[in-house]
Amino acid sequence: MKIAVDAMGGDNAPQAIIEGVELARNKFADTEFILYGNSQEVSPLIKDSTRLTVVHTSEEISMGEEPVRAIRKKKDSSIVRAAMAVKKGQADAFFSAGNTGAVLAAGIFIVGRIKGIDRPGLTSVLPVGNPQSTTKQLVYLDTGANAENKEINLIQYAYLGRFYAENMFGVDDPRIALLNNGAEKDKGDTLHKTVWQELNARRDLNFIGNVESGDLLAGKADVIVSDGWTANAALKATEGTAKTMLSLIKDGILNGGLRAKLGYLLLKPVFHYVGHKMSASTYGGAVLLGLKAPVVKTHGSSDATAVANTISQIRQMVSSKMIDQTVDFFSNDDCRKEMDN
Repeated sequence: MKIAVDAMGGDNAPQAIIEGVELARNKFADTEFILYGNSQEVSPLIKDSTRLTVVHTSEEISMGEEPVRAIRKKKDSSIVRAAMAVKKGQADAFFSAGNTGAVLAAGIFIVGRIKGIDRPGLTSVLPVGNPQSTTKQLVYLDTGANAENKEINLIQYAYLGRFYAENMFGVDDPRIALLNNGAEKDKGDTLHKTVWQELNARRDLNFIGNVESGDLLAGKADVIVSDGWTANAALKATEGTAKTMLSLIKDGILNGGLRAKLGYLLLKPVFHYVGHKMSASTYGGAVLLGLKAPVVKTHGSSDATAVANTISQIRQMVSSKMIDQTVDFFSNDDCRKEMDN
């Protein structure tokens, strides 16, 4: 297995990227890595070059650049070269912590869409905060690849999410829900009402109805689908609330006197458990589902652990042949006709 890595993308690149790749390389003996980036910066950071190949690139796409223009103009950037390696069959997957828009554009225009998929969806894995839930992680899409969606896009996301939950987490007949502004079936705008009817009519999907954003992490479903604008807004609101709560707890401990500090020491293992469970680095990166090969974008601030976890996620995607199953499903003429109707 070969993974093409954008070594220059991310706030902590190339240091954190190289450290994470080496952690993964040491763990997985069957995986090779092609590192694309400025060799003068990348090569000195490598401690052991076993199964690591550095390919020099002369250009970089910064976080603030317009994505489509950047990938068309900077052909020798680490993002474009890594995506081209996948397109040419030189690598099985593409990983980056760089400019999200550029990674998505490279995935769509270079790696290419699966036949039958109108718009690939950015898919995140979120923690479930309900200890009583049988669901331990949530597949959530589209988290921002498309600002606007049609009914067919959300229906396709339901199938893509189902394949991901089945192959990555071993979930049998995943429960699929639609993110909406109410749990009742008649809630939402015309788009969401139509999608509810469409999903509810499909007997090959375990559709359980609507889920409100307040229950996003409650474990009521294994897969939640939404249009990109709504899903992204809900996700950022959830992340912001979590950060605010952590900040308030920290402030309470620091300013709560001796009793608060002693309480923290007693509960320190609990805080570590919660921090690990809620950390984005635990679950890897966001996958652009609907492409001919795995394209995975992890957070720009990712450390070495997050990079290694994301590579583990990519390995499982490739090993499970989930993309092949998706291609077969959406290439089926009967399937496409049913969706179009």
